[in-house]
Amino acid sequence: MTTKNVQKPLSKNKLLGIAGLAWMFDAMDVGILSFVIAALAVEWNLTPGEMGWIGSINSIGMAVGALVFGVFADKVGRKKIFMLTLLMFSIASGLSALATGLVVFLIFRFFVGMGLGGELPVASTLVSESVEAKERGRVVVLLESFWAAGWIVSALIAYFIIPDYGWRIALLITALPAFYAIYLRIKLPDSPQYTAKKTESRSIMQNMQEVWSRKYAKRTLMLWIVWFMVVFSYYGMFLWLPSVMVMKGFTLIKSFEYVLIMTLAQLPGYFSAAWLIEKAGRKFVLVTYLLGTAASAFVFGAAETTALLIISGMFLSFFNLGAWGALYAYSPEQYPTVIRATGSGMAASVGRIGGILGPLLVGSLVAAGYEIGYIFGIFCGAIVIGVLSVLFLGTETKQTELE
Repeated sequence: MTTKNVQKPLSKNKLLGIAGLAWMFDAMDVGILSFVIAALAVEWNLTPGEMGWIGSINSIGMAVGALVFGVFADKVGRKKIFMLTLLMFSIASGLSALATGLVVFLIFRFFVGMGLGGELPVASTLVSESVEAKERGRVVVLLESFWAAGWIVSALIAYFIIPDYGWRIALLITALPAFYAIYLRIKLPDSPQYTAKKTESRSIMQNMQEVWSRKYAKRTLMLWIVWFMVVFSYYGMFLWLPSVMVMKGFTLIKSFEYVLIMTLAQLPGYFSAAWLIEKAGRKFVLVTYLLGTAASAFVFGAAETTALLIISGMFLSFFNLGAWGALYAYSPEQYPTVIRATGSGMAASVGRIGGILGPLLVGSLVAAGYEIGYIFGIFCGAIVIGVLSVLFLGTETKQTELE
């Protein structure tokens, strides 16, 4: 038996660095889109409804990508799908910078979304399967913290690039990860758990049906509810954040500056969640940080002073992104290796339906004349529903060995 093609497993830190950088590039793309929407609204005279569609088409692509690439990751391996999705979103992002009208821009953003939607659950599955149980949750949350770094970079690009050089240059900068994907092909081994069990002959339909089998149905229902509510509120709030600041009376550049300040609070949100998740457990961190998100959203929507806007916006970033870290750690732990990427991908795909509806809802309600406080109140309620699903349907998976 030859072993020349067998790759040695990477150390925990190297794996985290490789997957984390790809995660950061994903966040750069999603983050820059929120600023591009605000810029396009001015340049292309977009209506609130058209602005909402830009955010939603991204989520339509993410829903498709999470489902398709999630199920195929259980068939062909985590690494191959990780590579393919990274290349897809990078190339499509670069091409979207060349769009001359809304329709062409939306087509490219759909493919960007497909790449993003597929990469995120597959990356978290890969890392989950490659780290020991005693520190698995902490490492996955630290992986998620690269999302904050990507948002911070996107906010810096928006602040320094968009006003002087335009949104096209900003999007081209986010396309650079395509070159990084070539490096990944050489350096990244596949999940050791997947490699050990890939000889099992199972169809995609078998895997999708097992996610809803008696053994996993309760977990799946819980994940689908919490994913839908979290993604619905996140994309509804954060993709509109710069635009909401403009609606509250700030200039485009000043809104970018304030959103950058709020974004910085994401990092301590992640790090605190990473510290707590192996001590207090997944359910405690997810519930606590989601409740903090709901309270912050309510205050932000009603805020009328600059100080209260910034402070509540920082708490919104802190709690919401900490909750995301816990959710990405929690989701792969609900299923055995043979259906792990399928289960996580299907939950993420259902969540992306919420990501389609959130930005559209904001656009339609703004166009109808509703106050921002009312709109953010809806997101507050949605998050509370997610909290209840975790409390009553979720089981604690802290430091349990993966099947």
